[in-house]
Amino acid sequence: MKWTRRYTLAAGLGLIALTNAVALVGAAWNRSGEEAKLRLTQRELQRPYIWYGNRENSGISLRLIWRLLIEPSGATEYFGWSYAGAGGAPSWLDGAKMKSLGFDVSDDAEKRVFRRFERRLPREVLLVLELDGPARQRMLELGAQYVARQEAKLAASPGDKFLQQLVNNGREQLERQKQRESRLFVIDAGLDATALRAQYSDRGRYAIVRGEVTPATVNRKSGPFSGYVTGVSVAEINVPLEFRSVFASSAPAYDSGQSSGAPFEAVVAFGKRLEPWIVEAAKK
Repeated sequence: MKWTRRYTLAAGLGLIALTNAVALVGAAWNRSGEEAKLRLTQRELQRPYIWYGNRENSGISLRLIWRLLIEPSGATEYFGWSYAGAGGAPSWLDGAKMKSLGFDVSDDAEKRVFRRFERRLPREVLLVLELDGPARQRMLELGAQYVARQEAKLAASPGDKFLQQLVNNGREQLERQKQRESRLFVIDAGLDATALRAQYSDRGRYAIVRGEVTPATVNRKSGPFSGYVTGVSVAEINVPLEFRSVFASSAPAYDSGQSSGAPFEAVVAFGKRLEPWIVEAAKK
C-alpha cells in the first residue's frame, strides 16, 4: 500500500488523540485523591512573565512561588534574603542529605575531575514545601537580628550615611517579607513519599512535589560537600475557566503581586501524582 498524505494526516491526528487521552487519564488519576491542600494567596501564586510570544494566549496560568531559607555562614554580618524560585544551597542539604538522595559524596568522588560534568547533573527527588511555618519564622528572625545589629552600629556612629542606608534598607526589606513575599519554603528532600509524609503529617501546611537538586560543591578544598535546589517540577498551574475572573487582574511575577492587581485566596490541591490544581478561589 502506497503511503499518502492522507495516511500521514490520519497518523498525526491519531497520535495527537492518543497523547491527549493519556494526559486526560493521568490528570484524572492525579485528582482521584488529594495528597495535600494548601491555602495560598497572591504571595505564592503569580502570573508568569508576559513576553511577546505569550501575549495572545487567552488562558491563564499561575506560577507557584517558593523560596529557601539560607542561613548566614561564617562571621559575616550580611544577611541576604532568598530570591523567590531562584534556587539555592540551604544548610539542610548537606553531605549526609545528598548521600541519602543517592549522590556519591565519598573522598574518591573528588578525584574524578574528568567526570565532574556527570556529578553536576541534576537528579529528580521529592521536595517538601512548607507554608508559613518554622522556616519563614526563622527567616524573619534572622532579618530582625540583622536590622538590630545595624541599628546598634548606627547608634554608636550617628550621622553615618552608609549605616543609615543599611538600616533603612533592612527595615524596608523586613517589612516586605512580613507583608508581601511568599510564605512557601522548600525545607527538605527525599526519595520516599511515604516516609516524608510520615515526618510532615500536616497536609494543610506541607505538600510534597517533585523537583531537582544538584551538587553545589565538587572540590572538597573549597568546602564540605553540599547540594543545590535547582527547582520544582510545578512550573505553572492552569486556572480553570470558572476561576479566571479571580486572577484576571493579578500582577505578574516580577511585580510581587502587590503594586497592582486585586488580592485573592486560592486553595490548591496536590494529587496522587503530586501535581497541583486549583479547587477554590475568591478575591479578598
